[in-house]
Amino acid sequence: MSTPSLASGPEGPHALRPLLDTVLQALHDGAHARGGPLPAGGPAAVAARLRAALGDVLPQHGDPDALHTLVHALAEGAADPADPLCAAHLHCPPLAVATAADLAASVLNPSLDSWDQAPAASELETLVTRALAAEIYAGPATPAHPHKPRPDALITTGGTESNQLALLLARETHGTGLRLICGANAHHSLPHAAWLLGLPDPVTLPAPTGILDPAALDEALTTLPGPHLVAATAGTTDAGLIDPLPEIAALCTAHHARLHIDAAYGGGLLLSDRHRDKLAGLDQAHTITLDLHKLGWQPVAAGILAVRDPHDLTALHQHADYLNADDDTEAGLPDLLGRSLRTTRRPDILKIAVTLKTLGRTGLGALVDQVCDRAQEFAALVQDHPGFELHDRPTISTVLFRPAHTTDDAVAAVRRKLLHQGRAVLGRARLDGRLWLKATLLNPDTRPDDLATLLALVEKAAGETA
Repeated sequence: MSTPSLASGPEGPHALRPLLDTVLQALHDGAHARGGPLPAGGPAAVAARLRAALGDVLPQHGDPDALHTLVHALAEGAADPADPLCAAHLHCPPLAVATAADLAASVLNPSLDSWDQAPAASELETLVTRALAAEIYAGPATPAHPHKPRPDALITTGGTESNQLALLLARETHGTGLRLICGANAHHSLPHAAWLLGLPDPVTLPAPTGILDPAALDEALTTLPGPHLVAATAGTTDAGLIDPLPEIAALCTAHHARLHIDAAYGGGLLLSDRHRDKLAGLDQAHTITLDLHKLGWQPVAAGILAVRDPHDLTALHQHADYLNADDDTEAGLPDLLGRSLRTTRRPDILKIAVTLKTLGRTGLGALVDQVCDRAQEFAALVQDHPGFELHDRPTISTVLFRPAHTTDDAVAAVRRKLLHQGRAVLGRARLDGRLWLKATLLNPDTRPDDLATLLALVEKAAGETA
């Protein structure tokens, strides 16, 4: 029996080339078999097709066609974020150049828990994270103060891990009595992180208009015993709304509260000259969550936690003699363990760095502007259609709408019908006491006729479920 080929080493490229052809063909064939943004038939049909393709998970003898078979099955059963009619979630179509870079990361397989496993990758992460932190903390209009400590950033698996780390750093700075204050519009990972970290029950303030009310926050900070961690949101998951960040930051300063801003979605607006002013006040936060596998077109995962004061990161220091022995560190080998709570960690920074370098500020800003423009155009289509109701004009690239003169149950049924048919993928959000269909537009290739098709499909489904 011959030894299976390795992806790296002298023979790696030769071994990979035919396999890449197999993968690309299987992706093409699977997408053709799917025929739309989502596989038709619903969960039972998708599961049956996948079970048939998989067969025996661990057969006695290997199947040389397994790569094609399973990639084909996964593509046929995928929700394709590159399809303009797949617009439910903060689930972006990744850029080809970022995906190619991700292949290189998988081939080289560095692990960012010690320098001798990732010499170049560790330096790349240092350079890019510091540059991103400087960009984030430069603020929308004001350059960073030259005498402030240089900000830093960590690479994470996404918004959830970034939010958890933000709460951990706050707890280590202010103690276990730290109380989280957030709006009802905050991401679920924030109160969950407070529970995981053994913090007091969070205070959740009402957000009847979808954003955190500064008056309610002022009252909470005045009446509740501290210390306090306020979590604001720049880009809510339901409607893409942005909390009034300057007012919240001013209140935190006045009450000596720590501020974290979850900008997992909205942080991408920093890339756009047209839209970055919406993030005024962002640079006042102690910690900031960003997620470039949302409004950054990266393959999962590409999360970031930016930290205004790099001294906060000392709380993450760990010691394992086989990875960061004191004498190795004193001799100049970088200590990487304090850059994450994870040990083994892939170089997700490579795809981010390649994307930034390839597209530049202008190219990335244009992508942001395109999806924001498409959202405005879709909102206008909805507003001008007598059969639909628009919740509000979009802040970023999320549009909430619903068929007019119908019930919440009917709205939910329309969404499920489209999913079952595999015709369109829309999300759902409850705001103002009603259920809305949610279109999250993250595909820069979406065109006006795609938007018209999406609305027509919803109109047809609404008529069929009435």
